[in-house]
Amino acid sequence: MAQKKNKSKKLVAPLQPAPPPIEDLADDDALMDGLLAQLDSKDEVVRQESATVLKDVKVSNAPKKDSKGRFKARQAKKAAALADSYAPNDAEADARIQHQTKEEEANIKRICDELGLQIYEITPDGHCLFSAVADQLQLLGVLPSAAATYQACRTAAADYIQTHQDDFLPFLPSEVGEDAAGATDPGLMTPAQFQRYCTTMRSSAVWGGEPEILALSRAYNVPIHVVQGGTPPVVVHGEDIVSADKNRVVYISYHRRLYGLGEHYNSLRPKSLVNTVKSVLHQQQTPLAAVGR
Repeated sequence: MAQKKNKSKKLVAPLQPAPPPIEDLADDDALMDGLLAQLDSKDEVVRQESATVLKDVKVSNAPKKDSKGRFKARQAKKAAALADSYAPNDAEADARIQHQTKEEEANIKRICDELGLQIYEITPDGHCLFSAVADQLQLLGVLPSAAATYQACRTAAADYIQTHQDDFLPFLPSEVGEDAAGATDPGLMTPAQFQRYCTTMRSSAVWGGEPEILALSRAYNVPIHVVQGGTPPVVVHGEDIVSADKNRVVYISYHRRLYGLGEHYNSLRPKSLVNTVKSVLHQQQTPLAAVGR
């Protein structure tokens, strides 16, 4: 009897919902965020699997209904292009990428040594820029520990950009023009599109970049120095900000290659025994792949 009952339960068990078609992934925020975040993973298998899926994502050329949709489409196309260039089975390409990665890492470490700094790794989850700046603002005493979060910095950057539209509008990615399929006109965001950009930057896990770094520098009235492997080795934002304390500077590092296909920011802390121990412990606790980008 028991076997019959078990058999009957199997027969009436509800069917599991089918996974979304690959062409629908570009419209699923959570899935796309997860795939984009995994491009930053240190785990090569995770990177390859994510790249394979993103290469198959079909992104419609039809206009999206809102700025977030258009932004996601651009990100998917960018990720697919990066995935195409990865070529994990190409030994020559692998060797070239490895060489570039080591060279970038060595250059950043050399600059850090000259400045008396060390890398404090930030989780690659789409919020890395804001988390890195938050860590620095806490060290400088600009923000208390409880308030030094990526969300606080996202809000500060978005609010500053929103209230200084004329300063930032020419440098933000347009929803039409050069970002649209087949476009020949660079175009500019409309006021409504600009407002939606600020809302998206404030409330989602979209990547932050140069405009957000400048906005954070202005919002917190502190220079932000970005150490990178390229030229120049240090990019200064807010160099015109005058402070009584010359040591009141935010230091972060920009990595183009170190974290797989994705760009990434880390915090740069002063070298000390305490910070070295904290950095090692933090690296041991940081997951290889973070979902939610």
